[in-house]
Amino acid sequence: MDRIYRHQRYFYDASRKYYLFGRDRLIRELALSPGERLVEVGCGTARNLIAIARRYPEARLFGLDASQEMLKTALQAIRRAGLEDRISLAHGYAEALSPNLFGECEPFDVCVFSYSLSMIPEWKQSLKAASTTLSPVGRIQVVDFGDMTGLGRLGRALLLAWLRLFHVAPRSELLQDFEHHAGCNLRLLPGRYAFLLTARAQDFS
Repeated sequence: MDRIYRHQRYFYDASRKYYLFGRDRLIRELALSPGERLVEVGCGTARNLIAIARRYPEARLFGLDASQEMLKTALQAIRRAGLEDRISLAHGYAEALSPNLFGECEPFDVCVFSYSLSMIPEWKQSLKAASTTLSPVGRIQVVDFGDMTGLGRLGRALLLAWLRLFHVAPRSELLQDFEHHAGCNLRLLPGRYAFLLTARAQDFS
């Protein structure tokens, strides 16, 4: 991961805004209550965490990432925003997520995956790990690439080929599993380009 992001971290946010759709909608829909604890898995540059901190000033936030290079950029951004006391960062893999990584023992209330599951090889194990770190009423919120079947065969093929250049593999299986799941809230973006999912922790245990 460090090899991939050693240079990309400098222009990551500027370039990703053109195709990582739905992130701001996810942040608006979080509806965090005062004191709730949220962890983002694959926090990258902390772009989302900083936006969440500003929108929900009484929430406690944590960010996990497998790239130490990205965490350098994240820490710099958090310091510039004056949010060091609100956002804690840790280096580690998603399937090993635990409050202990942050020197904490209390469970999280919300776990966010923002375009990270499509880059995590052990994505199923990562969701299970996240479910074990949440409180009994905790929830997992995901925004990621969909199956893109509404883009036409050529459009879908071209986009998937382009994403593979960045080691991205949309998790169509996850989308299919939850498309008719009564206990979750699933929203599809036009063309099934991406989806937003809100589900209970037990749905992944």
